Amino acid sequence: MNLGLKYKNQEHIFEECVVNGVPFLKYPLLEKTGVVNHGFSTRLGGVSKGYCSSMNISIHRGDDPEAVDENRRRIAAAIGVKPENMVYTQQTHTTNVSVVTEADRGKSLPETDGMITNVPEVCLVTFYADCVPLYFVDPVKKAIGLSHSGWRGTVHKMANVTIERMQKEYGCRPEDIRAAVGPSICQECYEVSEDVIDEFRKNYREEYWKDLFYQKENGKYQLNLWKANEYNFLDAGILPEHMAISNVCTCCNPEILFSHRVTGWERGNLSAFLSLKKQL
Repeated sequence: MNLGLKYKNQEHIFEECVVNGVPFLKYPLLEKTGVVNHGFSTRLGGVSKGYCSSMNISIHRGDDPEAVDENRRRIAAAIGVKPENMVYTQQTHTTNVSVVTEADRGKSLPETDGMITNVPEVCLVTFYADCVPLYFVDPVKKAIGLSHSGWRGTVHKMANVTIERMQKEYGCRPEDIRAAVGPSICQECYEVSEDVIDEFRKNYREEYWKDLFYQKENGKYQLNLWKANEYNFLDAGILPEHMAISNVCTCCNPEILFSHRVTGWERGNLSAFLSLKKQL
């Protein structure tokens, strides 16, 4: 099934999947590891109504709780996980990364923008509507991470913080980790003010600036969060051949993906899912 997504280039970053009428995206890079179930939801295939239509699994968008529960069941079945094994973030644009254990199944973790685990079948879930999803899979140590990174998370190196936490907790080596940037707002759609750019100037080497932002005649800037997170991966020691950098913009695809820039607060959330398979 062709979802009708507009891609920024022809690189095969994502595979479009539909299972039982539920569309989602997954990465060949992560699929090839053989150790995870994963995906990224669209706004299609659920039962939510109105501005949350139709695949929203967030309870914080004013959606009908029964619709959210049904959507969770549908997307879980499509991706190959169990809804009762999902662990959710309550995101506040920090670089707080939580270590998820068996006891966290079904919980929603406060003040958390990233999660890591080595527990099979626990499914990490994070929420988006233009911000950047970051996936991490270590097929050697059998450990995973999933993090939410808006401009604040990106400029404060959420990718690096997550990788460092995986090193500390599970002995992961950056050169073994597969890392992916998910669907999020592209540079052409992401206008920001100079105070945001000042933060990037302070936190990124000057030779990176030309790739990260440019100024327009109106004094505003266009910011490239995809490239910023790619540089974060590289600086953390991820190998270029172990990266998948998004070519799908949420703002360019508002009929298929939720975008805060397009609809403001009247929207559902997209979700990223990542779970280690049961070890045989």
